[in-house]
This record gives sequence, structure tokens and C-alpha cells, in this order.
Amino acid sequence: MTKERPVPFDATFESLATFECPDWFRDAKLGIWSHWGAQSVPRYGDWYARNMYREGTDQYRYHLRTYGHPSQFGYKDVVQLWKAERFDPDELMDRFAAAGARYFVAQAVHHDNFFNYESAVNRWNSVKFGPGKDIVGLWKTAADRHGLPFGITEHLGATLGWLAVNKGADKRGQFAGVPYDGSDPAYRDLYLDNSRYLPDVDVEVQDPWYSDDPAWHRHWLEAVTEMIDRYQPDLLYSDGPLPFGEVDYTPGLQAVSHLYNTSARIHGTNRAVYQQKDRRPEVSDVGVMDIERSQTPGIHPAPWQTDTSVGDWFYNVRDVYKTSAHVIELLVDIVSKNGNLLLNVPQLPDGTIDLECSQLLDDLGAWTRVCGEGIYGTRPFRVFGEGPSTVVIKGFTEDRVNWTSSDFRFTRRDNTVYAFQLAWPDDGRAVIRSLAGHEAVTGVRLLGHGPLPFEQAEGILVARLPETAPLDVANCLALDLRAE
Repeated sequence: MTKERPVPFDATFESLATFECPDWFRDAKLGIWSHWGAQSVPRYGDWYARNMYREGTDQYRYHLRTYGHPSQFGYKDVVQLWKAERFDPDELMDRFAAAGARYFVAQAVHHDNFFNYESAVNRWNSVKFGPGKDIVGLWKTAADRHGLPFGITEHLGATLGWLAVNKGADKRGQFAGVPYDGSDPAYRDLYLDNSRYLPDVDVEVQDPWYSDDPAWHRHWLEAVTEMIDRYQPDLLYSDGPLPFGEVDYTPGLQAVSHLYNTSARIHGTNRAVYQQKDRRPEVSDVGVMDIERSQTPGIHPAPWQTDTSVGDWFYNVRDVYKTSAHVIELLVDIVSKNGNLLLNVPQLPDGTIDLECSQLLDDLGAWTRVCGEGIYGTRPFRVFGEGPSTVVIKGFTEDRVNWTSSDFRFTRRDNTVYAFQLAWPDDGRAVIRSLAGHEAVTGVRLLGHGPLPFEQAEGILVARLPETAPLDVANCLALDLRAE
């Protein structure tokens, strides 16, 4: 009688702290995210399923003027307008891969409690309502065809409190006191039994973020287990800290151990990555730390990720998008600090992307085809960079930096250091001051151009640049060091 093979991970902090980030994630550097679902239907931005029930907000006014009052036309009706009729995941995955993405992530469920796949846990899903399609499954098939690691995101943990506003009513006007449709018991499986979380005053975010309801914790774990079992993802992202840390970490730990053990059974060793937003070491050690719309100030000892979007999280006709140059500069700065960039490209409700996003992807692809050597498969150098300019480290702040030609960001592979010069100099020189005395340079190449003449004296490297920059943003010099 043979012994059963022991599972690699138990649902404890001690066991999960033995997690080691797989090389595929460390090498990939750039992922594309489809943060897409029924909330894209109005084309009016993130958190629509919540704010349409918050009297006085932009989305409430838009909903009232476009669809009618939320007592009569609620989110249950919005989801049925989502058709995804032009959704072509293979064509989009071609675009994402050509842009330089080395992994792809799909949203399984947002805070709106509408699942983007055929779920046995929740009938309100994209197969039974709206598109009539397993959106997550179609994404996975396309990612597999392109050989891209596949991830999913779940935003369900906060849903119980987040959706409670649908139990309210207007406080003024002709509909004052008329309950929103979230109070209709016929739709309780979408809108949930959450009236006790309805705030006494209008608030932007529920506090605490996670519910203390054990029944909700069990439901969350059942849903996330279903996602893992159906799609065996290489990456699972929770939007928030590890659930449900303010009350009980057990459901979160059980989900993470199941993710890793599922991966280990399939691959022989775990290749999955779990991501959440609690930065405390005892919690973040169970996976990879994620920082939404911000980053670390310097090199982090463990791999980490920034998640951000070209614009708003869900499609928003009012958006002003990041430029391709801004996205590229973010990528370079993040990778120099041992991070990855997960970039959302907003999709229209029909499943397509607009012309601006298409152009941004084209620009990103043109840049990665030249400078990808200094990005993919690299590791941090001794220092992440030099120069007077830095990004602002403040939550949800992503202002573009006014870089100078003295600003460099570094990566390394074996005996080559890659130096990204973040502004093209007027004097035709790249002056690098961060090399140590023992780091003798034997050759300098400008990616997209070729070898450059250079001098190195007293720790300062000076390379002569061509008259014309190969690229409009973040040109990269490859510095070959003498083997030690």
C-alpha cells in the first residue's frame, strides 16, 4: 500500500510563508488585464453598480437620465444589456502579445456580484444573463493558445457591504422614500441580504472593507474554490487584503493553499501566484504583494506588482488616458525595483477596445520590440537608478514625472547592466555615475542602434549617443561588464 503524497501547503501562515515566486512571473514583467464586466454597459466608469444607487453622484444622475429611476430600472436590468457581441478574445490576445504582454489576467467577478463565467454558486452570471458566454473560459482558451500564463481576479470579498446601498431610497425629489429595486426579495440572490450594512450617512467606501458575517465568508470561499477548480489559474488576485483579516484569515488561507496545491498537482510543483494588498510581511509572504496605482520607493527584496489602468477601471467616456510614454516610463521604473506591471486596457461593452487604446498597445509593442532585452528576464541591479527625479510614492497617485537626461533606471542580466535614459540629452551624452570601481565596462550598445563609443574613469561612464534617438521615450543602453 503506497502512502498518499502529502500536499505541499497547509492553510496556515507558517506553511504558506514557504511560497517561492515562480520564475515565469519574475521574468514576465508585463501583464495585460481585462477589468471588464457588466459595469462597462453605461460606459460611465468604475463602481457603477454602487454609485447608481447613491443619490447625487454623477453615475446616479446619468442612470436616472439614461435608464430611469433605480427603483424601476436597477442593476439587475443593466446586466441584461451586456451582450459582448463583438468580443473576439483571440484577436485581442494577438494585440496584447504583440504589445509585449507576457501574462494575461481576466476578471472573474467584481464587487457587483455578477460572475463572468457559468457558476454553480451564483445564477447571476454571464452565461445565464447578458452575453450568454463564459467570458473567463474564452479568455483562458485564448491565453493558452498564445502560451501566456493565465490569471483571474476576484473582488467578491467586499461585495456584501459594497452593494448595501441598493437597499436605500432617495431622500428628496419625486421618488423620495421609494425603495430602490435592491429591496425586492425576488432579486435577493443578486442584491444580497445586506440591509444592515446600509450606511446612515452617504459614504464612499464601507468601513470595514470586509464583512464580519461567517455565512458570507463561507460563500466567498465556495466561489473562489469554484474559480480555481474550473480554470486552474497561474495567478489569483484578491482586490483588498487577504480575506477576511479583520475578522478571520481562515477562508483566505484555505483559498491560497487550494490554489497552490491545485497548481502543484498539475505541474509537479507550484507555479501559481496569489496577490493581495496587505503589505505586512506576515501576510504578504503568502504570495506576491500588489500595489494598486502606486509602487515601492526602491528595490523590494521580493517580487511585487503594480496594478493600474490606461484610464478608469471600467470604460468611461469621460476618460483622459495615460499616454504610451507614461505607461512605458512606469514599466521601466517598476521593473527596476523588482516589480511587474499589470495594465488594464478598458473594453467597451461590446468587447472591443477603442482607437486610443489600440494605438497605445501599438506604441507599447514598438517599444518592447526594441527595449524588451532590458526588461524581460532581468533582475534588479545594485541600485534601481540615479538622477534627481522620482515618482511620487502616495496611494493612487500616478502623475507623470518630468524626467531629465540625468535620470536612469537600471536592470541586470548576468554581466550586462541595462540603463534606461528617461530623457534624451541635448549634449549627446549619457553620463552614468552608479557603477562601482570593480564594474569595468567592456562595451556599450544602444538598443535599436548599435555599439557606442564610451569612456570610463573614476567610476563615471560617458557614452557618446547618435544624433537621433532610436525611440521617443526611455532609450536603453546595454553595458557589458567584465566577467569577475
